[in-house]
Amino acid sequence: MAAPLFPLMPHATAAWLVDNSALTFEQIATFCGLHLLEVQAIADDTAATKLTGRDPIRAGELTQDELDRGQANADYRLKLSRQPEQQRRTTGPRYTPVSKRQDKPDGILWIIKNHPEISDGQISKLIGTTKTTIAAIRDKSHWNYANLQARDPVTLGLTSQREMDALVTAAAKKAGIATEPDPEKLGEERAALIEQLHAERTAAAVLAEQIANGEVPAVSTGPGTALEQGEALFRR
Repeated sequence: MAAPLFPLMPHATAAWLVDNSALTFEQIATFCGLHLLEVQAIADDTAATKLTGRDPIRAGELTQDELDRGQANADYRLKLSRQPEQQRRTTGPRYTPVSKRQDKPDGILWIIKNHPEISDGQISKLIGTTKTTIAAIRDKSHWNYANLQARDPVTLGLTSQREMDALVTAAAKKAGIATEPDPEKLGEERAALIEQLHAERTAAAVLAEQIANGEVPAVSTGPGTALEQGEALFRR
C-alpha cells in the first residue's frame, strides 16, 4: 500500500486554505496530513509560528476543480494532484549540523591515528571538511591541536558505521593491507586463551581443596560444590 501523499509544506498550505477556501477544518487537516487541532490553531492565529500561506494550486499540488468539489461537499476528501518533488543530495561537501561542526577535528584526528591508510581526500568526503584542515591536524599545526581528542567520527554522528567500514576496507585494499584475519595469529590467540582458562581452572581447584580442608573460609554466596565455591572465590 502506497504511503499517503501530502503537500510539500503542509502547514503553509493549510494556512492558505483556511484563508482562501470554504473547506472544513477536517478536510484541510486530511489533505495536509495535520491534526485537526493544528488547523484550528492556524485559523485562530494561536499557532506557535505565524505562517505565510502557500497556494497549492499555483504549486501544482491541487487543481481548482478538485478544490471546488471539496467546497461543494464537506465529506469529500481532496486528492493531491502530484507528489511534491523531494530535494536530492547533489555531489559536493557533506552537510554537517552546526552543533556537530566543532567535533570534526576530533573525528579527523581519530581517523589519522587509527587508519593512516585513508587519504586526505577520502577523509574530506567522509567528514565534509577541507584538505587544508586535515593537513594541519596531520602535521600538528592546527590552531587548536593541543586541545583535540581523538574520537570516533561514528559516535560523534559525523558519519555512519556503514560508510566508515566501507572506506576503511577500500583504503586498506588500495594500500595492500590485508583485511582478512590471519589464521596463524588466530591460532596463537586461541592457544593463549586456552592456557589462561586452564590456569584459572587449576587455581580454582586449589582453592576448592583449601576450602574443603578448612584452610580458606567458604564463600557464603549460596549452595554449591567445593569446586564451584573455589571458582567463585577465585573470581572475587
